[in-house]
Amino acid sequence: MSFSFSPRRLYWTLQIVCWGLFGALGTLIIVLTGQKITPGMLATQAFMMGLYIATTHGLRALIRRGGWLKLSVPKVLLRLLPLNLTLALVTQCVVCVLMIYGLKVFTLEQFRWSYLLLYTLNMNFVFWLWSGLYFSFHYLDNYKQADIDKWRLTAAVREAEMRTLKAQINPHFMFNGLNNIRALVTEDPLRAREMITHLSDLLRYSIQLNSTEQVTLAREIEIVEHYLELEAVQLEERLTYSLDVDPAALDVLIPPMTLQLLVENSIKHGIAPRPAGGQITISARLDDAHELLLVTVRNTGRYQPIPGHEGVGLRNARERLQLLFGQKAALTISNDAATPDIVTAQLQLPLTTQLHPA
Repeated sequence: MSFSFSPRRLYWTLQIVCWGLFGALGTLIIVLTGQKITPGMLATQAFMMGLYIATTHGLRALIRRGGWLKLSVPKVLLRLLPLNLTLALVTQCVVCVLMIYGLKVFTLEQFRWSYLLLYTLNMNFVFWLWSGLYFSFHYLDNYKQADIDKWRLTAAVREAEMRTLKAQINPHFMFNGLNNIRALVTEDPLRAREMITHLSDLLRYSIQLNSTEQVTLAREIEIVEHYLELEAVQLEERLTYSLDVDPAALDVLIPPMTLQLLVENSIKHGIAPRPAGGQITISARLDDAHELLLVTVRNTGRYQPIPGHEGVGLRNARERLQLLFGQKAALTISNDAATPDIVTAQLQLPLTTQLHPA
């Protein structure tokens, strides 16, 4: 027989077991001090355990609702310092009232404020111990999750490299590129040399993907221009393109081949199938208000996705964006609502820049 604990079940198991042991320890102390165990004392211990379980469960709810697990340690300590002391005082006041007026373990005349202070300090320490264990457990869990995400990102990057070599720079594309260059060697040797340079830089960039997770937008734009120049040889006058990039956006870091993937899709699904060809417009600007980079690729064509068959490249790109930036990044593709036969792909990334050396 195997036992598996969900996080919720594990939490309640630890709550009941640990507070039960705390109550048993309190009962043992009563026995060791020579006091007589009475039904009232046992009832008090049972009530205290229920009270402490309810109190710490409420503390847990406050921690989760307030997002304290994402705060720095100093900020958490500043919140817990008054809260734990207040909880300790309130719970001990409730216990004292119950012992005096409910269970009648002792009378009001026998009550001492020093006892209340002592029990409050004791429970304050216990609540701090509970808080420390709770936060330590979640910090350890978050650390393990971060490690898992790191390995997932590494795997996604490696997978993207292989897919890039097989898809973005596939043998068919290389064959067409080399064949077109060969035709230019005798017709236009100067342009043939330029195309060889474009192809060489594009291949070098693809091979170097294993050395970095992000590149500057300027470098990605440079590679996209190489790619477009090579495609222009094949499509000739059927392909026109333009760039409108804010100079302030050039130093922003993006995952390599992300923009190139959008441009490749624009040609493959938008421009190439149309006898008349079309145009690609690439723009990039900063949204300073939201600290975002917005990259837009507009092309002639029609976006008609098949549900459940988005495409390996786009799915992989979205996975990498999610792992790198979480909810701050987005990649959307849609038909332009204002202009017919225009597809718009927009890439949204948080601002991360590479500092130039002084």
